[in-house]
Amino acid sequence: MSIRPAVVNNRRLTGRTRFYNNRFLYLMILPAVLYTLLFSYVPMGGLVIAFKKYNYVQGIFGSPWVGLKNFKFLFNSHKLWFLTRNTLLYNLAFIVLGIVIQVCFAIMINEIRVKWFKRIFQSFIFLPYFISWVVVAAMVQAIFGYEYGMLNRVLEWMGLERINLYISADPWPAMLIMLHLWKGTGYGSIVYMASIAGISPELYEAASIDGAGFWKRIRHITLPGLRPTMMIMFLLALGAVFRGDFGLFYQMVGNNALLLPKTDILDLYVYRALASTSDMGMASAAGFYQSVLCFVTIMTVNGIIRKANPDYALF
Repeated sequence: MSIRPAVVNNRRLTGRTRFYNNRFLYLMILPAVLYTLLFSYVPMGGLVIAFKKYNYVQGIFGSPWVGLKNFKFLFNSHKLWFLTRNTLLYNLAFIVLGIVIQVCFAIMINEIRVKWFKRIFQSFIFLPYFISWVVVAAMVQAIFGYEYGMLNRVLEWMGLERINLYISADPWPAMLIMLHLWKGTGYGSIVYMASIAGISPELYEAASIDGAGFWKRIRHITLPGLRPTMMIMFLLALGAVFRGDFGLFYQMVGNNALLLPKTDILDLYVYRALASTSDMGMASAAGFYQSVLCFVTIMTVNGIIRKANPDYALF
């Protein structure tokens, strides 16, 4: 379906006429617009809870204003910098390593020529995305548990000392990153596989005729073709760089105080505060703080990229 031109027989169409001529296109986009308004913009009115002493009887707009009092629990906890740093570093590792590994797997799958093996391999790496973090936590416990874990049983059978992974925080940053990558690589690689499919096969044929090998074709054709997609995905991921993967951290770490020095993030801290105080205002203040940081980050990085190369910017 093509959009009709705005000028017909040297006469400029009015806005109402253009709308009528393209009514089916507007109808197609209507569900997406309604979904965005309903679930993204309407809930933004609830941000006022961060500045109120919320109670269920008076509701959101009837509760009394308390100014910035709800933000004090974050700044008075003396953990704000620590929690913000942890959340930022974990998410940067998730984003950067995730993009690198997803691109590698997308290229790997694209180069597989045996169709049945390609389908099996793609399904194999895609499967973890559908596994709940609750199930993943049970699997980790079954493997690394001190009492009945498979690893400790093997170590005991070999005459070695058991390892209690749940009392030492040092291995957990690497483990959390690996679990996140293991679960999301298959799903994330789909976008890059679609981008690779959009690269003209004639470029690869011309490179092969010129004597370019496998690695040169990837370096000079595939990776440059994927660069715009990689930048867009990076910018989109930055929009939540200060929001942790709550399911991952809560299921793996939970309230284990021995692991929190290296695994605590803003989302876990807010959950513990809300569970102990039931203060919706304080939880909303923490969410507002995260949103502001995410907004500033994405606007800053997008502005830098727009100046360097406008084609890679989001807006």
